Amino acid sequence: MSLLHVEGLCKSFAGIRAVDDLSFSIEAGSVTALIGPNGSGKSTTIDCISGFTKADAGRVTLAGRDITGAPAHAVASAGLMRTFQNVRVYERFSLRDNLRMAAGGTAAAKPWHLLRSAKRIPATALIDEYIERVGLKTYREAPAAILSYGQRKLLALAAALISRPAIVVLDEPLAGVNPSVIRDLSNLLDGLKAERQTVVLIEHHIPFVMRHCDHVVVLEAGRKLMQGTPASVRADERVMRAYLGSAAGDVAGEKAA
Repeated sequence: MSLLHVEGLCKSFAGIRAVDDLSFSIEAGSVTALIGPNGSGKSTTIDCISGFTKADAGRVTLAGRDITGAPAHAVASAGLMRTFQNVRVYERFSLRDNLRMAAGGTAAAKPWHLLRSAKRIPATALIDEYIERVGLKTYREAPAAILSYGQRKLLALAAALISRPAIVVLDEPLAGVNPSVIRDLSNLLDGLKAERQTVVLIEHHIPFVMRHCDHVVVLEAGRKLMQGTPASVRADERVMRAYLGSAAGDVAGEKAA
């Protein structure tokens, strides 16, 4: 069953078409990757879907609800949460308070003094559960400023999950992190798959994509090159030609394995 459906999405910047008549669907309970070379339109697509950028054309539905053009806070309330390439955490607040803020709504939608009393904020036990799930239990009362870059990414992921969204989008979670954080993310994604949490993953780490994803959408120059299983992506010569670099080598290695 399709949970997220994107139809005819278009977005241009200064006359350059970043996303060009793009259509795809995300199945409920699946882990789906959006891959493609730099500049293929992955992040712009997610920005349009999640309400951080307004598309020029197209339609987006989430669980049958039209969220086309909705602002970010409305999309989040509808059940789609996301992380960002550039990590966003509240450095002055503790990890617990970061998750309280995430559960209560976006900072842009609700000021801090309202978030503290919002009915949607979960109990401390649930907050601690998510902090522990991402391996940050030791730091739960510490300010987020002390975290490393990789740990901040883990905290941002916990913040995206704490409201138990219908779908969570992870924008390049492996970029710039060390192998131990990659292992933590791998284990966490395995757990999310077991729970049938719908995940959309934007990632250049092709072996990670092939290891964890049920479906892959390949973009090139803002258009969908193909959509299929990891096995079909590995077998498609168009994908190899689209990458033409280290990622293509990774695909080839996965294909040979």
